Amino acid sequence: MKQHKDTDALSKITKDRQRTNILRKYEQPALAFLVRRVPSWINSDMLTAIGLSGGLIIMAGFVMAACFHRSFLLLCILGFVINWLGDSLDGRLAYFRNKPRKWYGFSLDLTVDWLTTVLIGCGYIVYVSGGWELLGFGFVVLYGWSMMTALLRYKITGIYTIDSSLLGPTEVRIIISLFLLLEIFFKDSIIYSGMAACLILFVVNLIDFRKLLETADRRDKKEQDETTLKKEKSQEICQGG
Repeated sequence: MKQHKDTDALSKITKDRQRTNILRKYEQPALAFLVRRVPSWINSDMLTAIGLSGGLIIMAGFVMAACFHRSFLLLCILGFVINWLGDSLDGRLAYFRNKPRKWYGFSLDLTVDWLTTVLIGCGYIVYVSGGWELLGFGFVVLYGWSMMTALLRYKITGIYTIDSSLLGPTEVRIIISLFLLLEIFFKDSIIYSGMAACLILFVVNLIDFRKLLETADRRDKKEQDETTLKKEKSQEICQGG
């Protein structure tokens, strides 16, 4: 019976997005399990606020690590867990409870995601020094580019996906958390991992942008063909009349 309920929950929470990330086969069932156990007094907006609080905790972890000891970066990892929990469950809870607010949730989710990214970047800027602060700025810009690509893809195709091929927000959180763990044991390794993250994100964005242009070009050609066909039909009707 429990397995059947989790399967039903899974079908409800996965119908609004197309996922391609590596961990989707494990993440989606886990979220279906969790969404059924969210207390009734907690709503989607509360979960969004919880997700944003995770971003604030991440920034606080960076600041405390800069002021006291880098072991406080563990607080950042906790922040990523909290952010994942709130960000992953807010919209899914609405669909599970059959109370979706598609455009409201879409607008709120994107805004909070952007604010969280800015908080992470600002925290990184506070923690590092010696001109490497630019990496934090670069991360915010590059992640913003990926968000813009996702929105343009949605506009062109009508399909919303938050993943870049095999990487999604969950994978990004895990990778950054591993970088933070590495920094705790090897000081300043976060500079090199930050460089690697920005480089990878830049390459992924370029690939996604190229695919986006190809998709946009196909839609342009399709619309042009449809317009031409309509004109030809209109001319045939006029000549026939």
